Amino acid sequence: MDFTFANRRGFLKGFGACGLLPLTGCMQKRILPVGVDPITTSSVRSFSRPKIGIDPNITTSAQMYGEIQDGGYVLPAVPYDEMDYRYRRQRVPNTLGYPVDSVLIDTKSKFAYYVFARDEAVRYGVGVGKAGFEWTGNAVIGHKKIWPAWTPPEEMVQRKPELEKYRGGMPPGPMNPLGARALYLYDNGRDTLFRLHGTPEWQSIGKAMSSGCIRLLNHDIIDLFNRAPNGTSVTVI
Repeated sequence: MDFTFANRRGFLKGFGACGLLPLTGCMQKRILPVGVDPITTSSVRSFSRPKIGIDPNITTSAQMYGEIQDGGYVLPAVPYDEMDYRYRRQRVPNTLGYPVDSVLIDTKSKFAYYVFARDEAVRYGVGVGKAGFEWTGNAVIGHKKIWPAWTPPEEMVQRKPELEKYRGGMPPGPMNPLGARALYLYDNGRDTLFRLHGTPEWQSIGKAMSSGCIRLLNHDIIDLFNRAPNGTSVTVI
């Protein structure tokens, strides 16, 4: 099924435009006290608590979001205690109705799900496209890259002359707009120019502020990258 874009303007401006954008506004969210982990907080509903010991990648927030070395780069620790607990990686019941080994992006709730079992899924917080850049549809992961380079589209360079130096591509690294991993979405063999990718801007998770691409914490995109092979179906609602 072909991608459906909110409008043609958003589609044209969204081409390859996954760059870092200024943070705008703050959504009113319930923030846990500093140092409180959802895994040990009684106010969190039991089904939202990660199940320690079942999945080595679902542990405490301190372990999942600590500083890591990856591919010769150092990813700093994520200040998870400043985030809404809902957007931290966790296991949830699979009540989605989507098949095993598929990815669902819920742009309204700002969640991504990897369905790995008939009754369970891994949920991640995401940042989504801002007004005018939203998109929905079905695709597959066409290919994946570890520490990808990023090339701003011509239109973005015209809007932001400071990006001229990256016209030939911004080298990989922790501050690259595509982050530590990128999953490239294809529809009927055609590159949609939209990506699931990492970001160093942890404050953008749970917000609508990107140029169309879906961004995850670098720690989380690495986890999703390792779970979802090429050919995995992706549905964006």
